Amino acid sequence: MSKAEILKELPKLTKEERHEIRVWLAQMDSDGWLDADDPLTDEEKALIEARLEAHEKAPESAIPWEEFDARLRRRLSE
Repeated sequence: MSKAEILKELPKLTKEERHEIRVWLAQMDSDGWLDADDPLTDEEKALIEARLEAHEKAPESAIPWEEFDARLRRRLSE
């Protein structure tokens, strides 16, 4: 299949399928999510760990992506 054929088929995929492809491509292009020259700081790692722990303690506090996106867009337009 050519690149042009692949690009033509992408819009036909579901949102979930396109996300799966993005994740696969990111993994294929790198050993991790970050480049070796762009590591997380200790502060960033601690923040991620704290947020994960908070979510594990109260998963019901999570909101759907659409709601988060709408809130963020409203906030940025202020």
